[in-house]
Amino acid sequence: MLALALAGTALYSGPAQAQSRCIDEARVEGSGAAADEPATPESLDPRATLQGLVRDALDRSHAVGASKLLAEAALSDIEETRAGLKPQASFSAGVGPGGSLQQGVNDAAALQLRANVNVSQLLYDGGRIDRLADWRTQLAESARWGTLSLREQLAMNTVALALERSRYRQHMVIYGQYVRKMECLVEALDTIVRADRGRASELVQAQKNLQQAQLLQSSAQSQARQVDTRLRRLVGDGLPGVQGLSTVLLKVDALAELVANVERSTEIGQLTAQMAAASAYARAVASGGKPQVSWAFTGGGAAAVGSNPDTPGNGRSGNFSLGLAVNIPLYSPGLAPASDAARRRAEAARLQREEALEARRYRVAEVHEQTLSSFDRARRVGAVLRESEQLRNFTLQQWQQLGRRSLFDVMGTEAEHYQLRVAYINALHDGQQMNAQLLSLGRGVSEWLR
Repeated sequence: MLALALAGTALYSGPAQAQSRCIDEARVEGSGAAADEPATPESLDPRATLQGLVRDALDRSHAVGASKLLAEAALSDIEETRAGLKPQASFSAGVGPGGSLQQGVNDAAALQLRANVNVSQLLYDGGRIDRLADWRTQLAESARWGTLSLREQLAMNTVALALERSRYRQHMVIYGQYVRKMECLVEALDTIVRADRGRASELVQAQKNLQQAQLLQSSAQSQARQVDTRLRRLVGDGLPGVQGLSTVLLKVDALAELVANVERSTEIGQLTAQMAAASAYARAVASGGKPQVSWAFTGGGAAAVGSNPDTPGNGRSGNFSLGLAVNIPLYSPGLAPASDAARRRAEAARLQREEALEARRYRVAEVHEQTLSSFDRARRVGAVLRESEQLRNFTLQQWQQLGRRSLFDVMGTEAEHYQLRVAYINALHDGQQMNAQLLSLGRGVSEWLR
């Protein structure tokens, strides 16, 4: 009984420093703030924190910038194709010896200046250029959706890393409390062993548990630093706090709504544009066998220097022509295979879209069940955690005051309690990350943030 009284004295009446380490900080799992992260006005709103991180990631991403340039280039391709229906003009000039032979009269010059102007415009081509413009338009739409898809992937990665950072920051808090509790027990047992050397084995056991707790804390710190490095790669330095991130994505939409939103996803939008582009290209290839009508004007002139002295004249000449030109393809053996191949590619693009859409719908159903399961697991672990809190308090009290519990019971309940806290944090963050993935499979995390 003397040893128990000494233990109680060490735990509750010892030095102030030992007492401070025996008190669990009043940090709930939903706060997630680390001790070295002061709260800022933006960090108090977890959605604003995520918005800022995603905005920084988008601004810093070279891949997003390259994708935007490719989308702008696709718009220029549309203008190039449509310009095929506008008037075309060209000018050519030349200098050198020249001459002409007309009705047996030869007019030669040692130096002749020549100039020609050609103006033409396509009037009818069976709709081929229009179909090519449609094809380019859909390719530009696909490039636009590709940019949105890349932005959505970057937003999803940023949100997932922010949640992972919150997870390990809370692991650090929990394991830090575990270390302090074990340090307190070691100090108490050290006091006991001074009075009763027969309790030395309990001190060794407590020291071993302290080392294990320190190992867990060190591992959590290392994982937190790794996540910080990965997040800085996306958003730069100056990471905000993690306050509130444990509860920012707790609301899970109904499965029917999530499945309906699948067609709004950026990847499905890109596949839809690619399907339309393939259909337009197939029509453009088929129209290549239709007649073409255009008008053309050609004018030219020449001025001679050193013309044949036997030929009268001033050494100047000119010509022009204006008229319609009709081009009718009579036989093109490659047209039918090319048209057939284009139609098959268009059908393949349609089937690929349908396959992706169906797979995405089933994926939404699967992730939805996983999300609900994670949150249900978090609720169940939370209920067990409340019972564990009472058990550890009762066990510690009985060991200190009544001698009805062994030290191994105390350390067992402490280890179980902190493991349950970590399990609760993991279940909560797993559910939130899968909830973010659900949003990304449908309307997108970016839209949810807005």
